[in-house]
Amino acid sequence: MILEHALLEVKPGLDDEFEQAMRDALPLIQATPGFIRLSVRPCLESRGKYLLLVEWETLEAHTEGFRGSERYAEWKRRLHHFYSPFPLVEHYGKAVAQA
Repeated sequence: MILEHALLEVKPGLDDEFEQAMRDALPLIQATPGFIRLSVRPCLESRGKYLLLVEWETLEAHTEGFRGSERYAEWKRRLHHFYSPFPLVEHYGKAVAQA
C-alpha cells in the first residue's frame, strides 16, 4: 500500500466552496483501479489548510492510472484553482512502526 500525502492551502474565503467541490469530485478518483481510500481533514490551527491522504495499491495506480486519465483532467478543473501555493504531493511506503 502506498500513502499519498499533500498539504492543501486553500485561498482565503473559499473553504466551504472547496469542501463541496472535493466531495463532488470524489467519484472521479474512486473510479480509478488501485484506489483504496481518501481522507481530507481541515487543520485545527490554520484555517484554509487541509491534509490530503490517499491510499493506493501501487504508486503507478496514482501516477499513471489516475494522473494519466481523463478523470484527472476533470479533477484538476474542479479543484486546482483553490490552491495557493500549489501543493507538493509525496508518496510513502509501508509503515516501519505502527500502533
